[in-house]
Amino acid sequence: MTDGLTRLFPIWALLATALALLFPVPWLAFDSWIVPLLMLIMFGMGMTLTLADFRRIAERPRVVAIGVVLQFLLMPLAALLVATVLPIQQELWVGLLIVGACPGGTASNVICYLARADVALSVTMTLVSTLAAVVVTPLLVDLYLGATIPVPVAAMLVSLVQVVLLPVVAGTILNTWLGHRLEGARRFFPLLSVIAIAVVIGIIVALNREHVLAGGLLVMAAVMAHNLLGLALGYGGGRLLRLPKAQARTLAIEVGMQNSGLGATLAAQHFSTLAALPGALFSIWHNLSGAGLAWYWRRKDAVDSTVGP
Repeated sequence: MTDGLTRLFPIWALLATALALLFPVPWLAFDSWIVPLLMLIMFGMGMTLTLADFRRIAERPRVVAIGVVLQFLLMPLAALLVATVLPIQQELWVGLLIVGACPGGTASNVICYLARADVALSVTMTLVSTLAAVVVTPLLVDLYLGATIPVPVAAMLVSLVQVVLLPVVAGTILNTWLGHRLEGARRFFPLLSVIAIAVVIGIIVALNREHVLAGGLLVMAAVMAHNLLGLALGYGGGRLLRLPKAQARTLAIEVGMQNSGLGATLAAQHFSTLAALPGALFSIWHNLSGAGLAWYWRRKDAVDSTVGP
């Protein structure tokens, strides 16, 4: 039951967006909930891990390193390209860049499973990029934006320790020591995470209702282009490096699907609510595009297996 509701995340995200546009006032009362909700999501991610999962990093460090480097290299560059081509406001470009500098999202693990990619590699990349983001994300934002606007690098680093590192570590330790006793409760964490991110999306959309109604199509076009570039460049990079098809698919999904909830939270906390809008819209779109890509690859595999070599 909970798994089925969790897989409907794009529907809940679209529903939250629609409700926030139609009835923004109730959502505005919860604007202070954004950071605690994201901490809950990160704690839920930790509750899916054990200390044994960290050993996977040592099992194939080359592939994991390639994937993480491509992610933090390609997505900020893709954001810069999109902002160069499309006439979006500076605050929206800031938000797009922050999303590009964020780690992979946990939804990528589900999409990799559906796409018949390398799920173990996906989980490992998400873990490594999430931990690396504590330092890498503020530095990347400063690298790309520091010459034009002030970037609170130290404050962002503190936020990432608070919002990402501590909840993930706490969840991992709790799951390692008491996971067998918490099996029943642990099953609900993915659904809680889905609800939490849908609420975050609703709050951010409500805060930016006028901007969405005035220029939502342009922002959505920028978000879609950013995500699709990430998917294409991730897959292309994997194939250029002669990785197996399943691993190249994993790189495509991990590079293209960002932890956009984290990006929206950082943008709102350190820049502006308008800067958080690309992250909120990215959360909706990348699940739809990821699910579509997984469907395409599964269908292609079925056709290839029927046709034969």
